[in-house]
Amino acid sequence: MKGSSYVRFFAMIITSTLVMLALMYSTVYAADHIWWSSTKAFMAVYMGAAMAVVMLAFMLGMYTDAKKNVAIFAGAALLFAGGLWLARSQQTVEDVAWMKAMIPHHSIAILTSTRAEIRDPRVRQLADEIIEAQRREIAEMEALIAELEGQ
Repeated sequence: MKGSSYVRFFAMIITSTLVMLALMYSTVYAADHIWWSSTKAFMAVYMGAAMAVVMLAFMLGMYTDAKKNVAIFAGAALLFAGGLWLARSQQTVEDVAWMKAMIPHHSIAILTSTRAEIRDPRVRQLADEIIEAQRREIAEMEALIAELEGQ
């Protein structure tokens, strides 16, 4: 029973991490603005690692194998540090990966600029300029991705 509870713990953490990754795309303006982002994947990894630490700490009474708990805490710390470093350093992100990460980011700016309850005309003008700029930049990035990927 004890071993299966750890399997269930890891299944819970992995599932939650994948759900968090999917939810990071929930604020894009349009579905076609969803592109794979290694940066978002790195973020999901370090958030999942942090969640593993928090959840295990709260449920230590259910998980009583000290060696496994230490291994989980240590592994989570390594995953957290590695994921955070990869997300912040952008060491693995090149041209196409950068644009694929930026499209959802720009799309969020379109969503918030379009749907916010903006009443001041100066702020509305700024929001409209942001919408126009982000749409133009998304189109440019999509064209560059197609060109660089040979489509």
